[in-house]
Amino acid sequence: HTHHNTSIHPSHITYHISSHCRRSIAMARPPQCNYMLFTLFLVLFKSCDSFSLGKMQMRLENDNTGMVGTKRSFLAKTAATVVVGSAASFCVLGGGKEAMAATLPSTGTKAPMFELENSKGTGKTSLEGLVRSGKWTVLYFYPGAFTSGCTLEARGFQKDIEMYRKLNAQIVGVSVDPVEKNSQFCSAEGLDFYMLSDVGGQVSRLYGTALSIPGFGTFSNRQTYIIDPEGMLRHVFLDVESHVARHSSEVLEKLGELEQAA
Repeated sequence: HTHHNTSIHPSHITYHISSHCRRSIAMARPPQCNYMLFTLFLVLFKSCDSFSLGKMQMRLENDNTGMVGTKRSFLAKTAATVVVGSAASFCVLGGGKEAMAATLPSTGTKAPMFELENSKGTGKTSLEGLVRSGKWTVLYFYPGAFTSGCTLEARGFQKDIEMYRKLNAQIVGVSVDPVEKNSQFCSAEGLDFYMLSDVGGQVSRLYGTALSIPGFGTFSNRQTYIIDPEGMLRHVFLDVESHVARHSSEVLEKLGELEQAA
């Protein structure tokens, strides 16, 4: 359509979203494709049920040109946000469960070693360094900074930070976000703990939490690992997405149980 007063039906959106990645999506397993496309289209349709081209020509910030975005760029940005925000749900509902189960480290064994850039601006943080502190480590993986679920989860840990300190525990987050984004997230939320940037998802794969979405890259599924002061993996929380709001309380309860039994 070329006239500003022409309405665009939601069914027309599918072409703009899917034409870019049809070949990639065709290579994925059907349940994964169906769920991701359903989630993406459902959110877009809900917010764009019937609208004109003029309304879709939203002004998007552009540091270099200040150009007015087209409906294609608007949908592309929205699609990217939806994919990151729904990555964990995709996995929880079974999209990549089999792939994760094959690489999930076993409790009672040494936690996989890693060294990643931290959001503190002090360089890299390693598991060896965390263990050397003599503290228990709550290592939690999350899909993306500034998304609603990840913000809620981080706030829960921050709210209970003093209780973790009393249990001689430290909290460390991990995502595929770049260092700068994680740093901004920690500052914006006033977090007293830091994040690690697993760009490329290598450490996420070691911990069985990597979620690869055809056409969009790799994300970290929402999973939490408790590691003792000797570097042993003591517990893994897999189903975090369904109860993010109370997750910190569950971690504290399990941490207390493990410390009493140690």
